[in-house]
Order: sequence, then structure tokens, then C-alpha cells
Amino acid sequence: MTARLREKYEKDVRKQLTERFGYKNPHQVPKLEKVVINMSVSEAIANPKALDAAASEMQAISGQKPVIAKAKKSIAAFKLREGVNIAAKVTLRGDRMYVFLDKLFNVVLPRIRDFRGLSRKSFDGRGNYNMGLREQIVFPEINYDKVDKMRGMDIVIVTSAKNDEEATEFLTAMGLPLQRTAGAQGK
Repeated sequence: MTARLREKYEKDVRKQLTERFGYKNPHQVPKLEKVVINMSVSEAIANPKALDAAASEMQAISGQKPVIAKAKKSIAAFKLREGVNIAAKVTLRGDRMYVFLDKLFNVVLPRIRDFRGLSRKSFDGRGNYNMGLREQIVFPEINYDKVDKMRGMDIVIVTSAKNDEEATEFLTAMGLPLQRTAGAQGK
């Protein structure tokens, strides 16, 4: 059984992008490479147990055990020492990536209050999309009663697109809900 979003890509999106951009080779068509989820836990400096809670929540959200990241430098203003565990991150590939993005596009983002679409300015110029969520409770796997603190996370969608135009077309065809452009709002 393959992921629903992967089937959509292979049946519809690949053909649509080939017609739109006139690719000669099927390997030129943009595709998803990986999704990286990062959750920085600043209170882990004083309370190392806070990182354990964040890691277990991230594991429930992504379906994969997170890697604990250590501080690379000491920063006196934040009372941070080099080598202290400070964040959790997960890199999703393959079917887990497609299942996570399907859930993100169709379940999680519509649950955000006053959601009108994601910013079109969050592309990095190389075809990758960066976004942040302020609360982890928008994911259906998280039990609201067991959450000790609201934590945000950064999500990076890495594609093989060469530029932002190709990436925008590709991700909107996949289902990423982007804000409409200023010219299209009147229509």
C-alpha cells in the first residue's frame, strides 16, 4: 500500500508539471526529497526533562524517533553551555514523508484558527519551503490534556525544484495551501 499523496504525485502532478514547464526528461520533474521537523526547547537548559516530553510528542507526530541536538556554542546571555541537549529533530523520507505531508495539508493546517493560507514568501530561492507552527496541539495525535507546555516547530519541505516558481507550482499541485496572490484576490 502506497501513500495517498505519492499516488497523486505519480498519476496527476508529474504529468501536470511536465505540460506546464515542458520537461524533456522525467527526472527533471520536481519531486519531494525530504521533510525536516525541528523543535527547539529553550527550557531544556534548566529542566532536561522538558526535552523528553518534546521528543515524545514529536515521535507521536512524525511516527519516527527524533534525534536530540546539542548546542554547538556556549551563549552566556541565554545561560547556554556547549554540548547541552537543546532541540529535537526528525528527517522524514519515503512513505513516512508523504503520509506526514498528507496529514499536514489536509488535517493540521485547516485546524489552525483563522487560517487563510501559508505565506508565498517562505521559499528559500532554491525550491525549498520553510514554515513554522506555534502550537503542537493542532496535530490529532497530541492529547491536549497531557500537554505540559505549548511548543512550536519548524518544518522544512525540501524539493528537487530548481527555483521558487517550479516549487510553488509543484507544492500547490500537491496540496500545500498557499495564500492567493494580490492580483487573484479580486476574482
